[in-house]
Amino acid sequence: MKYHGGASPQFALKKEIEHNPRFSHQDSAANNTRPPKRCQSRPYKLNHTTFCTRVYVGCHSWETALIVQAICGTGLTEEFCSALQKAHEFLKNAQVTQNLPDYKSYYRERTKGSWTLTNGENFWPIADTTAESLKAVLLLSNINPELVGDPIKEERLYDAVDCLLSYVNKDGTLSSAECKRTTSWVEFINPSESFRNIIVDYPYPECTSSLIQALVLFRGICPMYRHEEIEKIIKRGASFLEKTQRKDGSWYGSWAVCFTYATFFAIKGLVAAGRMYHNSLSIRKACNFLLSKQLITGGWGENYLSCQIEEYVCSGSPHAVNTAMAMLALLYAGQIEYDPTPLYRAAKELINMQMEGGEFPQQEIVGNFNSSLFFNYTNYRNLFPIWALGEFRRRLLAKRG
Repeated sequence: MKYHGGASPQFALKKEIEHNPRFSHQDSAANNTRPPKRCQSRPYKLNHTTFCTRVYVGCHSWETALIVQAICGTGLTEEFCSALQKAHEFLKNAQVTQNLPDYKSYYRERTKGSWTLTNGENFWPIADTTAESLKAVLLLSNINPELVGDPIKEERLYDAVDCLLSYVNKDGTLSSAECKRTTSWVEFINPSESFRNIIVDYPYPECTSSLIQALVLFRGICPMYRHEEIEKIIKRGASFLEKTQRKDGSWYGSWAVCFTYATFFAIKGLVAAGRMYHNSLSIRKACNFLLSKQLITGGWGENYLSCQIEEYVCSGSPHAVNTAMAMLALLYAGQIEYDPTPLYRAAKELINMQMEGGEFPQQEIVGNFNSSLFFNYTNYRNLFPIWALGEFRRRLLAKRG
């Protein structure tokens, strides 16, 4: 890249950083205090200039939002209110409360009201993280504030919904980090040798499910806010889930391994939109798919190769996260009302997998990005089994009165 005249770009960058309070720790040094923990900038080198940048350092908001839902699903909110209160405070602080200056001219999306994958510092919102975090704070707002802290302000709920709706595609679906802006033919300019389908942000069943669930939950608390628009999006989103279901009853997952993950999310989205086992062919087909993959031991195990060949590949051994997701999907679909036996078998498998310290084992990879990058979400191995067993227990107790 050529540079024409004036101060060097390195000097300009250094000057910008020194005078930008979001990057500077001078005030903290002057007061002899440490910078806030939330500001975790990492130094990088640009020639001889050191500067700070904010990068993804984890999945704080994403996993915290799921953990909140898991604990709420167990019905043990009073017992674990201290953890929920801390999670509640984190999510409120992690919400992005302003837009970037002149963001549209840089083809950026709205940020005000969103949540990022991490803690909000990098200002890169993720659509389904925003939806799941919104769900979490809405669930916590229904719990006694003496247990979990004060609910998020109504204005910030509206900001979150406004931001989420700004990400919705014209057909009522949700992509991952921005709206779908063009068609797939431009993928021919993809410069990556490792990742496919990265030029266009396509709509995903998992993200669309999170959108539906968040809007349904919000509608129950604020029924009149953007009512007609929200109703249309829920209907169109559910229709998208039904249309993208494969012939075997599954959905392909783009953000974890793989058909188990996406089918879990799709079922949750359809159930939130009003579908159930007795009135939805899609739900019944999805349940049949999951039951057909249950191992003789009672668990489920899916190999990461499913993401690459786009066909379900059984790992041959039970995986705690796969088992918990399949179990949750069947529970939400209403399988317990028709034949609870597969759920009892799955619960027994999870209980037997739990280790002496209470944790569940770290097993094969469950995270996926663009079918070729695989990693682990560190909290999945515990949060999903807790969620599944707790949800099963709560529903059994409710059924027995």
